[in-house]
Amino acid sequence: MAALPIAIPAVTAAAAYLNARLGLVYDWDLLSTYIHSGIEQRLVAARGHSNLFYILEGHARSSNATHPFLLWNGKTWTYGEAYQMVLKYGSWLKREKGVQKNEVVAMDFVNSEVFIWIWFGLWSIGAKPAFINYNLTGKPLLHSIRTSTSRLVLADAEIKKEFTDEVIVELADPNFRDGKGDVELLFFTSELEAAIESGEAVREPDEARSGQEMHDMAILIYTSGTTGLPKPAIVSWSKARLGSRFIAGWLPLKKDDILYTCMPLYHSSASLLATLSILTRGCTLSLGRRFSHHTFWPAILATNATIIHYVGETCRYLLAAPPRPTDTAHCVRLAYGNGLRPDVWELFKARFNIPTICEFYAATEGPSGMFNKSTNGFSSGAIGRNGALATMFMGPGLAVIKIDPETDPPAPLRDPKTGLCVIAGWDEPGELAYKLDPQNIKVKFQGYFGNKGATGSKILRDVKRKGDAYFSTGDLVRWDRENRWWFVDRIGDTFRWKSENVSTAEVAQALGLCPGNVVKEAAVFGVKVPNHDGRAGCAAVVLDESHHEKTEKGLKPRPHALVALAGHLGRSLPKYSIPLFLRFTRELQTTGTNKHQKTEFQAEGIEVGDVEQSGDVLFWLVERNGERVYERFGVYELAAIKGGNVKL
Repeated sequence: MAALPIAIPAVTAAAAYLNARLGLVYDWDLLSTYIHSGIEQRLVAARGHSNLFYILEGHARSSNATHPFLLWNGKTWTYGEAYQMVLKYGSWLKREKGVQKNEVVAMDFVNSEVFIWIWFGLWSIGAKPAFINYNLTGKPLLHSIRTSTSRLVLADAEIKKEFTDEVIVELADPNFRDGKGDVELLFFTSELEAAIESGEAVREPDEARSGQEMHDMAILIYTSGTTGLPKPAIVSWSKARLGSRFIAGWLPLKKDDILYTCMPLYHSSASLLATLSILTRGCTLSLGRRFSHHTFWPAILATNATIIHYVGETCRYLLAAPPRPTDTAHCVRLAYGNGLRPDVWELFKARFNIPTICEFYAATEGPSGMFNKSTNGFSSGAIGRNGALATMFMGPGLAVIKIDPETDPPAPLRDPKTGLCVIAGWDEPGELAYKLDPQNIKVKFQGYFGNKGATGSKILRDVKRKGDAYFSTGDLVRWDRENRWWFVDRIGDTFRWKSENVSTAEVAQALGLCPGNVVKEAAVFGVKVPNHDGRAGCAAVVLDESHHEKTEKGLKPRPHALVALAGHLGRSLPKYSIPLFLRFTRELQTTGTNKHQKTEFQAEGIEVGDVEQSGDVLFWLVERNGERVYERFGVYELAAIKGGNVKL
């Protein structure tokens, strides 16, 4: 018996070591959440209640009816009150606009309570919403409406200006919907909303929502369109349910949590993984209209939010704002989202005293994702993390595929003998791909609405064995020996220079880590250079205010900033990855989800006239007295390159 007290610490220490080494507890949380989510989904499917309207109804008919569901603009709606509003909007849409079961209705709204009432109102009558990006106008807006096939567009009166005369004329054309008639455009004013909300709340019978399988469409959500026109991705009931239920269990959300998001509801992160996640758990959503670093923390303090949701460069913009005494005067216990860059991660946690970061990787149309719950520096900056159990359980369902460096556009590298894809090893970059059922693709991947070509382009065949099928994410990742997953780059963003692949994400991270807070933000891309193969690295850089000076034509970097950048990049990156051109600009354009748009920068390239017309200035990397320095790049230098007098 005397040996027992001695043995207990040894066993405890051994268990702690195994847990740390194999990630057993971490994996158990991950896997148990996944398993419970799957079991719940099967039970729901058996009852024929795939529609998530039934979750809201369940809360409204339970003791949770009086619990706050939505905090918006100083107002509060309980689950019971929200349910009544949803029924009123659904009743009105069916009665006044003739919306039918399974009909697709386009919604173009800024974040508001009305967005949610219409969204769930459509579900309540068996219809399907198509979420349009409210920043769109002109051709992208028309394209989004046309591809939705909607005959009815419901729009926020606030964005009426986006519907130009040209857009309205096109929508009124009887041939706009391929000969099926014109499109009715209805702007929601406060008067219309008041009229709807004073009406009767009618619950349609279950028959209105019947006949829906889990793989059927719940919503159309558009890709961000950073490189082209948006594509309508089909979000199934299964994806909406499983994704939101998983996030609610993984964080985990608690009954008394208040989750704040000001990310746009038209995006899957805010709609599926924020709004539907709080609905799944029965807690509270605090909703902001738009992102602004001026209103972000005041809104959190005003609503006592315990969880914050981010996308893209949101955390970088919050970090760039001047420090305030209230930076840590909140009760936020975790921040979650996707797109938090490694160079910002720890700085954000430290300044705002956020104990936990829950970063995930996912695509609106994708069948799966990566998850990283991080409380320390071990997985800081990673998009995903798993231990031995999760690797064994989930590993067979994915592949990291080497990319052939000689193909344009990039394609998977295949073994010439077998024709199968070459799988990347530890710490080797490759495209992440998720396994699909080759006999029934739509169970996990429903594709793009009405676009078989785009859907087919996302399916890889003969990856690990003949006849298999995988979903192509289009993203390069790296899986290290500690079972951490790292984002490398978008395949379309990676470019070739000096016969080497250059990762734009790696270069952007290096720029962000320049000592002295020189760089506020940066977007990296490859540009065509006359008389040279491949693409040279170029970075559009926004400097911190202390590192540039204003001129009549725009901004000019201070000499010390140029020296700091050249020195830091030379120490941090391989020679072929160092940007040969720096374009200094006032601001970077972003999507509604704070992702950089660099298509216009790429198109202008190093054409000095186009660059300077916008008030930007271009510098290039040259050799001076044995050192590489950035100097002004102008018309004379461009002519020298075009004349073949300069070899980069």
